[in-house]
Amino acid sequence: MRRLRRLGFAAALIALTALPSARLAAAREIGAGAAAANPRAAATANHMASGASLRLLAQGSDPLENPSGVITRFGFLNDFPPQTIEATETEPDENTYLVLDHNPGGPTPGYDYGRHFLFQGHENANNLAYVTRINLDVKAPHHRITLLTPVGADGKTHFNRIDGSTWNPFSRTLLFTQEDSAVGGVIEIPATWGTPARTLYGSIGRAAYEGIHPDDLGNLYLAEDTGGSSVLVNPADPTSAKAARLPISFIYRFVPTDPTNLTAGKLQALQVTIDGQPLTFVPIDATHPTGDVFSDAQLKLHTPGASWSVQWVTVHDTTVAGTADYDAAAAAKAAGATPFKRPENLQFLPGSGFRTFFFVATGDTNASSGNQPALAQRGAWGAIFRVDLSSDRNSGTISAFALGDSTHNSFDNVAFADSETLLLTEDRGDGLHKQLNALDSVWAYDLNHPGSAKRLIALGRDPHSFADSQMLDAATPGFQNEGDNEPTGLHVSNGSATVNGLLGRRNQPGARWFITQQHGLNRVWEIVGTKSLEGE
Repeated sequence: MRRLRRLGFAAALIALTALPSARLAAAREIGAGAAAANPRAAATANHMASGASLRLLAQGSDPLENPSGVITRFGFLNDFPPQTIEATETEPDENTYLVLDHNPGGPTPGYDYGRHFLFQGHENANNLAYVTRINLDVKAPHHRITLLTPVGADGKTHFNRIDGSTWNPFSRTLLFTQEDSAVGGVIEIPATWGTPARTLYGSIGRAAYEGIHPDDLGNLYLAEDTGGSSVLVNPADPTSAKAARLPISFIYRFVPTDPTNLTAGKLQALQVTIDGQPLTFVPIDATHPTGDVFSDAQLKLHTPGASWSVQWVTVHDTTVAGTADYDAAAAAKAAGATPFKRPENLQFLPGSGFRTFFFVATGDTNASSGNQPALAQRGAWGAIFRVDLSSDRNSGTISAFALGDSTHNSFDNVAFADSETLLLTEDRGDGLHKQLNALDSVWAYDLNHPGSAKRLIALGRDPHSFADSQMLDAATPGFQNEGDNEPTGLHVSNGSATVNGLLGRRNQPGARWFITQQHGLNRVWEIVGTKSLEGE
């Protein structure tokens, strides 16, 4: 492949943070990455790469314009009591930035909500997950954040663990995914106020979907995030930790019959062939006591520099099977698709003609597994994969771009700063935070040098999150929230609502950068230049 012209991380950040509110001179100062991850200690500030700063856009205590049932604030449910310790944190997740050429309306008739919006799904459970819209042009606090999914007569939204999101310019709708095992699935919401959300379970199926992104043909690419069963990290030692996870999740492509209508089409899944044999799901049973965890095929799949053929296999076709709800993961297993260790998100490489995408696999999020060399070589710390499709996009190759290690691991959200810089967040979870005494980071990988990564953010944790972690450490009865913050919702976009402006077509001129510090105070930030706050 033709070597791409190197811009470097600092230049990429210069190009993409040149906002009306962020002076170009401030962006030019961005350089060295944050030195180290924050330790798992007291409440800690976020540490940024030099020249970068965070602008607060929303936080959990902010009121919703149109409260509904117990959904009254951006990041906390109004459920204390009956919750015994504190209100439930709603966990706003992936962000989608959208610029419209009209006022989409809202619950207040005649009000101008502006043209710039940031959408996010909230990952809480108990049939109370929901979708919010931050109206970025609005200053009035009680019109700043709009709820798009009010509760029904029973006080529930009947959505759970909403995670991924995207704008689909073909259907002119927002798509949100529910990361909820075999009962997850895709939700569709028009951008214009007044049309209720609908689900796409009969066409795209039920699965723990997370990342979702359209290509220029109207196909949707999805990543599934389900953790498989655990096996011993050393099968010869029955006292070793049971922390190595079975690959069980798939990469999907939905090919709609009509790109403007997502209720019919074919769901496909990626199948990798290694040494002439498809790499398929291997259950843990008497014949395979460790499933596929220690297989030679998994080692080869995760070997950087090795390349293996791939193709899409059809797992469901509405013209044949109809539009009743179905289990997408079960269908993918039956079709012989290849499972991975929790692939959470994917993005198209800008300028690749939508023929190259990168996706991440989170791995085992456990040092007992990662510290075993045989498991580290098979993606225990996580992995970054590159898929290059052929001209018809129905086949191609896959290669491991990079493997995680004890410093870079548990990869989650991905975004391209430009065609040479891949941004990644970590989601280690509190267990791995404790094991390594390190909180999460956000990384910038140079695609021309897979071993080169810069720490854009060493995430801290807010006081509320620190208090949560203390309650978890003390095993406080009745406590329902998570400890520590997590970087999620990493999103780099200029907000184009057109097919021509799709993420992945080219570098995004005038893009804005967003990230969420999930759990705790549930804060949403915009990444800007250091001097952009001067004079405000």
